[in-house]
Amino acid sequence: MRVEKSMTFLSCWALLLYVLHRKMPPGGVGQRLVACLLNISEARSKDIVEKVARAAIFDSKRGQRKGTTVLNIFNDHDYNRSVITIAASIDIIREAVLSACELACQLIDMQNHVGDHPCMGAVDLVPMYPLGEEVGLVECGKEARALAISLTERVPGTSVFHFGFADSPHHRGLAQRRKEMCWFQKDPDLEAIKPDVGEKFERRYGLTGVGASPYVMNCNVTIDTQDLAVGRQVARGLRESSPGGLPGVQVLALPHEGAVEIACNVESVRGAPPDGSWPSFRICGEQYCHAPAPLITARVAQLAGEQGVGVKGTALVGFTPEECRGLAERALAQGIAGVPAGTTEAPFPGTRPLTRPKAPKFGSRGAGVELLV
Repeated sequence: MRVEKSMTFLSCWALLLYVLHRKMPPGGVGQRLVACLLNISEARSKDIVEKVARAAIFDSKRGQRKGTTVLNIFNDHDYNRSVITIAASIDIIREAVLSACELACQLIDMQNHVGDHPCMGAVDLVPMYPLGEEVGLVECGKEARALAISLTERVPGTSVFHFGFADSPHHRGLAQRRKEMCWFQKDPDLEAIKPDVGEKFERRYGLTGVGASPYVMNCNVTIDTQDLAVGRQVARGLRESSPGGLPGVQVLALPHEGAVEIACNVESVRGAPPDGSWPSFRICGEQYCHAPAPLITARVAQLAGEQGVGVKGTALVGFTPEECRGLAERALAQGIAGVPAGTTEAPFPGTRPLTRPKAPKFGSRGAGVELLV
């Protein structure tokens, strides 16, 4: 099954090809890099999503933020959800993320939100991921906690729950914390929810998850059925907590564009790859690995096939950990603040023109936002 990374926009793919064809220049950017995959509860307004992304890379008073880049914007119309990939040194990323969060809170009202993906906040999720050996998880956790406090101070009425290494000393995972916060419930009792930071939250802003963990990749597999019960059965067989499930894989089955999507959070797990073939990387000397997208697709195909259902396609949201670091290094070394508007023509010497399908219009599956920088 061909794995289509259809969530990125075209110029981003050209830049990624350049990374794969050229080595990092000596002395290039790459020290203490982290990524924040900012999840906001809006995808149907191109203007809002663009403004939030721009806020991360442009200061209204000082202009472009040096050392900060937006690598990718994924959006999904049915889910009404966008993911903005921000990369920078851990020493400067807080202000970029806070500026984006602050504007998102101004522009998105959860009282009017409609979408098929579970969510609780205008800014729904703020995860911080180290991109290599130079930054550890404990440091990312401290930065995430500081960011959470700053958000609630800048936007009164916002509230936060911690997860991962921001949830000290417990280090509870995102899935567990979401359950505790009633994130999976359709109509949760908001009065009963006790945030970790902030006062009793306002419905306009909702509740934001802020945390730190090893990189989490999103891999979504669409199965050819409208029967959500079939999707839930597939999800149960795939998730880590089930016998025979894949390590690090958390799964939801959601209705999507007349079919069912098996939406997977693919967490990086500590240790050597189970069979030596999983992609791996290191954080402060510790080895981590993650289930590869082809394996996830094959397992979904197997589980769905047992119920007489086929697979329609697979899509990665953003990048693998290795791709994210490589692209961040190249973008920052070249001073690229955000992914510029582009075409299918190769913009860099030595790269080939892309042969990807024509990009769909904004609001449809796989659409992207072009940052005109």
